[in-house]
Amino acid sequence: MALMSVNSVSMSFGGPLLLDKASFQVQPGQRICIVGRNGEGKSTLLRLMSGDLVPDSGVISTQKGVTVARLSQKVPEVLNGTVFDVVSEGLGELGNALAKYHRVSTEVANGGDVSKLSEIEDIMEQHGGWNAMTTIEMVISRLSLNPETRFESLSGGLKRRVLLARALASTPDILLLDEPTNHLDIDSIAWLEEFILKHIKTLIFITHDRMFLRRIATRIIEMDRGKLADWTCDYDTFLKRKEELLDAEEKNWSEFDKKLAREEVWIRQGVKARRTRNEGRVRELEKLRSERSQRREKTGTAAIQIQEASRSGKIVAETENANFSWDDKPVFKDLNVTIMRGDRIGIIGPNGTGKTTLIQVLLGNLRLNSGKIKLGTKLEISYFDQHREQLDPDKTVRDSVADGNDVVTINERTKHVMGYLKDFLFPADRANSKVRVLSGGERNRLLLARLFTRPSNLLIMDEPTNDLDAETLELLEDKLMEYPGTVIIVSHDRAFLNNVVTSTIVFEGDATVKEFVGGYDDWLRQKPKAEKENKPKTLKAAKEEQPSLAVRPKKMSYKEQRELDLLKEEMKNLPAQIETLEKEIGTIQELMLDSEFYRKSAQEMAKTKTRLAELESEHEKTFERWEEVESKLAKYRS
Repeated sequence: MALMSVNSVSMSFGGPLLLDKASFQVQPGQRICIVGRNGEGKSTLLRLMSGDLVPDSGVISTQKGVTVARLSQKVPEVLNGTVFDVVSEGLGELGNALAKYHRVSTEVANGGDVSKLSEIEDIMEQHGGWNAMTTIEMVISRLSLNPETRFESLSGGLKRRVLLARALASTPDILLLDEPTNHLDIDSIAWLEEFILKHIKTLIFITHDRMFLRRIATRIIEMDRGKLADWTCDYDTFLKRKEELLDAEEKNWSEFDKKLAREEVWIRQGVKARRTRNEGRVRELEKLRSERSQRREKTGTAAIQIQEASRSGKIVAETENANFSWDDKPVFKDLNVTIMRGDRIGIIGPNGTGKTTLIQVLLGNLRLNSGKIKLGTKLEISYFDQHREQLDPDKTVRDSVADGNDVVTINERTKHVMGYLKDFLFPADRANSKVRVLSGGERNRLLLARLFTRPSNLLIMDEPTNDLDAETLELLEDKLMEYPGTVIIVSHDRAFLNNVVTSTIVFEGDATVKEFVGGYDDWLRQKPKAEKENKPKTLKAAKEEQPSLAVRPKKMSYKEQRELDLLKEEMKNLPAQIETLEKEIGTIQELMLDSEFYRKSAQEMAKTKTRLAELESEHEKTFERWEEVESKLAKYRS
């Protein structure tokens, strides 16, 4: 039985319908991702499902007793108290008891009256409060939050993290998450994936993080021009089927437009049309005109162009035993990094470790405590700020890009500012809006539009992917791959890092910073073995662990003897197969460790990475067969 039903729901805010008689059901255990371009109404749909909005028409019904929790993109202003208080409030009355117990137990730990705990402990015992307390403490800890900090004092990003903890800890029957990975570092995102897979029953979410989407989603609902398309498949299958559907739609529309053009020619013959008195054909033409006028064209793709400056010097930046501290707390120490012209560097690490600080050092805004930093010659730097502080909220969109001018110049070509903004998917009415009314995705696109009007040969981008839809993300990736200058990117988007960067600077904790060749997945492969939680088994290790294959002679049936002979023969061949696979895998990994590999075309790099993934998959399957054969042989041993 469906937990929730959306029946013929329509919704509009004065413009085109965001939802046009949309219907679908949510079944227990499904993890549904809502996808679509920025502005299609994805967040509105979640607000409708949570009951925060009422639809213009249609009904959303929830099965009796089903609980729903939602993480919003916007932080409510009415919340106050400690982080623990705000998180526990998501559990209703039990949450109030948990918050009270937390406060009293803290007082007792500091010498307070122990008797005050007894009444609260009874409530906890009756309502399963101990399990809930464990969950709350775990979620707060894993999201790197301090339970005693006042919620009001936190930054916007940290407040969203508290609200995510609140939604997760409430363990509702249906959890609604709007961009849950925003403001999370890579380790926190990996933990969130595991928590959802293990603890969340039914999930409906919106995300721009393609790796998160691929890992979590079991069903995809696409919002496109007011309509919903339901796809019960993984994300990659959805992309393939969607492309086929769009091709078919384009073909059908082309045939429709040709038919309409023929009928328009016919009606303009005028006298002949009236003489034949073909009223049915006239009515059909009116119907075609009406259908064409109601057609909603698919939103275009942003036409991003990056304005290029003259080439910089060969060395862009170089540090030698560089050290930086905040109030005697080391941020990085003994950092030795050389960034060459054309490099695309990713910077990753837990929140608060110093990624943005390193960027400010490279920009010359902060001075090292010790060591040296040398910036290259002829540098023209464009900086993308993750907090959008470069945007004046009281300026219009067009003035933010053109500083009051009517035209912008991109790569020596002059273009009207309204046309330029249209390339970044800002229609005329939106181009004249104030920055303060823009959504997160629109602000990101505006900052990119502003950034790319400035000539540069060094792009420094701090979290550029937040709130961008998948199509714009992929286009940005392509443009950065084509950009002849140098790119330095701070990002938690693992797919983005894999697709763009040539090497990765990693903050590993304790002010230790190391550089690795390649993107996120390449870094995982190069991490020290002690850090890998699931160290892959090798043939050498397997041989050392493998018991003797000697089998004591005993009386067996013909069938048993035949099976034993086949197993022994297969066991002889499997090691050679595994060794061959490991050798080829090693060859490719060595190739990918060479910085020259990342100067190849995107197609060559993708082909090599695909081959490596195929070999690793085959290696794993062959190893599983090794263990299966070993298990069968074991039954013949004494």
